Amino acid sequence: MFKREKVQTIVQRMLEDNNPLIQVVAGPRQTGKSTMIAQALEVVDLPFHSVSADDVLAPSLDWVSAEWQQARNMQEQLGGLVILVIDEIQKVKGWPNLVKGLWDADRRTNTPLKVVLSGSSSMLIRKGLEDTLKGRFELIRSTHWTFTECREAFDFSFEDFLFYGGFPGAARFKGDEKRWRDYMRNSIIEPTITNDVLEQEEVRKPALMRALLELGTQFSAQELSYVKMLGQLQDAGNTTTLAHYLDLLDKAGMLCGLEKYHPKEVRSRKSSPWFMVYDTSLMTSTSGRARELLLGDDELRGHLMESAVGAYLLGQSAEHGFSVQWWREGTNEVDFVLSDKAHVVAIEVKSGRKKSQGGMAAFLKEYPKAQRVVVGGSASGAISIESFLLGNNGLPWGE
Repeated sequence: MFKREKVQTIVQRMLEDNNPLIQVVAGPRQTGKSTMIAQALEVVDLPFHSVSADDVLAPSLDWVSAEWQQARNMQEQLGGLVILVIDEIQKVKGWPNLVKGLWDADRRTNTPLKVVLSGSSSMLIRKGLEDTLKGRFELIRSTHWTFTECREAFDFSFEDFLFYGGFPGAARFKGDEKRWRDYMRNSIIEPTITNDVLEQEEVRKPALMRALLELGTQFSAQELSYVKMLGQLQDAGNTTTLAHYLDLLDKAGMLCGLEKYHPKEVRSRKSSPWFMVYDTSLMTSTSGRARELLLGDDELRGHLMESAVGAYLLGQSAEHGFSVQWWREGTNEVDFVLSDKAHVVAIEVKSGRKKSQGGMAAFLKEYPKAQRVVVGGSASGAISIESFLLGNNGLPWGE
């Protein structure tokens, strides 16, 4: 069975007997978190107690306490390090305060219990961690699968990856578009909205959120102002509502609005969002168009390729801590601007669709220290989109 590189990270963390921090495996639904933990447990050869809130009709705080105590009992009987795994922890209401209390109690008694938590919604996990468990955890991110992983695990071609994207559970339906779309809708998109967002956050207009997701996938790799969104959506409320819903979709790992690059952050936040999906399958599965049509139309294929680059960069930014933005002044435009305290990288994607010219030159004139990267096309020094997605891209942060 294929193992992601993060499996080795989880193994290493499990084996650290001098590291009491809670290990949290978090990321979008159906990216293989539970599988990675199970694969790690097979390697470490340590006693463990593993449970999932998915297996309980109504998981409660008492249930968590009881399972935690079972792991303590195992440790007392066997001696040495014992691993406790609780999957889908965010389904237990009030879990952060309870976990904090149990973990703190183990520290006071020097109980060698290694705790691993996981959850389908990085939004919910991070909310609990940031509010309650500061200083007590390390985060292991489970991002959407890359082209490299899908090629190795499922023998995906470049066009397979553009259309089917990076959800491993959906890969089995390659070649059967109807079953694949049904799986994407019923096992990924709708459960993410219903279980990971609506059940936990105040969303007064669920239909609007779903419509916003559909609109955003349609316009991925394009700018759309909130005013224009109001014109596209029925019963749209106001721009504040739309911005809030887009933020929730972002934290759920589905759709984000990239901000315009400017060294002064305040100006960036005032810009119109540049829609970007976290995985191209969210575009193709909701479009209703057949694969041949999507990949055979220069404009549609161009947006798909630009979105594939953007989704890859979003995944890498979670790993390496750089920002992903876009830039435009007048008619001059740059597809992606990556930045941290030490680097600024401007990326131009030559996807085959018609775009304004001269954006890169204008950007480099304003920010001459920026690194230029051209993806696609036949210009000297350009990197093919396929190579870029395989990690051969010359970015300062590496793969």
